[in-house]
Amino acid sequence: MNKQFSKRDTVVIALILFSMFFGAGNLIFPPMVGKLAGTNMPIGMLFFGITAVFLPVLGMMAVAKTRGLPALGERVGKKFAVFFTVIIYMSIGPFLAIPRAGSVPFEMAIAPYLPAGFSGSLALFIYTVVFFAASGIISIADDKSMQNIMGNILTPALLIMLLALFIASLFHNMPVYNPPMEEYAVQPMIKGFIDGYLTMDTLAALNFGLVVTLAIEAHGVRDEKKILGINIQISLIAGAILFLIYLMLADIGAKSAALFPDTTNGAQILVHVSRMFFGKFGAVILALIFTLACLTTCVGLLISISRYFEELIPRIKYRSWVILWTLISLVFANIGLDGILKYNIPVLTAIYPVSIMLIVLALCEKIAGTGALMYRSTIYITALISLVNALDQAGLKLPVLTALAEKLPLYKSGLGWLLPGFIIFIITGIADKLLSKNRT
Repeated sequence: MNKQFSKRDTVVIALILFSMFFGAGNLIFPPMVGKLAGTNMPIGMLFFGITAVFLPVLGMMAVAKTRGLPALGERVGKKFAVFFTVIIYMSIGPFLAIPRAGSVPFEMAIAPYLPAGFSGSLALFIYTVVFFAASGIISIADDKSMQNIMGNILTPALLIMLLALFIASLFHNMPVYNPPMEEYAVQPMIKGFIDGYLTMDTLAALNFGLVVTLAIEAHGVRDEKKILGINIQISLIAGAILFLIYLMLADIGAKSAALFPDTTNGAQILVHVSRMFFGKFGAVILALIFTLACLTTCVGLLISISRYFEELIPRIKYRSWVILWTLISLVFANIGLDGILKYNIPVLTAIYPVSIMLIVLALCEKIAGTGALMYRSTIYITALISLVNALDQAGLKLPVLTALAEKLPLYKSGLGWLLPGFIIFIITGIADKLLSKNRT
């Protein structure tokens, strides 16, 4: 018998989902988009929202329908499902996103205020030990305790401070938007779309979808249609909050351009404006914002990655996986992170398009079906073009393949996969339908 799932339960889990999405990149990139886009900020953020909000929401729905990324990946093939899922988890987990989430708050909101002569490496180590200990403890807690901590304490506190920052900007005599700069002056739509990759939210959605489904089931809901309906509601609420916060941060970034023209990233923008709005207390607010945003994201990632690997290798239990990934993340947060971050964009260029096409295929299931020919052809063509583009960005050109890929529309913008992927999807989808009719 299904337990009543209240509106309050829906809002609490939506807040948890928002907080799991909203990490270091989500804080840093929108202000910089606002600064660079200037008067083109609305159109730039609209297309930024496609890859940073709309696709993640669709990803949540796709995973809710298929019961997780591995099950979705198996429509391409069992080996692909394992390989791609592990790649996704490693890239948004202990080898990139989690260490970044542990070190960014320190570097941007604490390190600038350390006393002269105080060891930065020692301070970083102390901070990350406390940070990852808290992340691990919350991740290991039972579902009810985790939901109470995340949904009733951490996320509301984060939202209150973000709103305070935006409201303060409304009461200050901030300048008007500057003219757009760099690619936002020429291709604001494409640039906004590509910059949305950097939040990594579409990748995260493929992993958080099952976490949300399990949270719903923990309330006693068992009916699959009801779970899917609740999942959609939660995803839409979380997506709406995400987009509103992105617009607020982009607005602050756009207005700050004339005041702080030398800033080179969104974190610097937030440091400057928080000082301007709140004086010395601004450092405390910013440190709390960065820490809470990154802590909640780390918890979501640790939970999802540990649950997957417990299922993949059952002899190692969930608690042990949480401890392992937490320790690895702690190490990478203190050494070697700069080198990993250099490959941030190439890695995302390689795997983001595949994630997008998996979501599209899953959501078009009623129309296109789940044919193996369609799934494999679409995903492998998309993956090949994206991989060539990623290697190109990393300075590794493949003589023949790169020359062919460069002839594709939008290749230089990082969207060379788009047209071939959808053409193959349509052709093979029709072919699968015809083949299935012939068999019957």
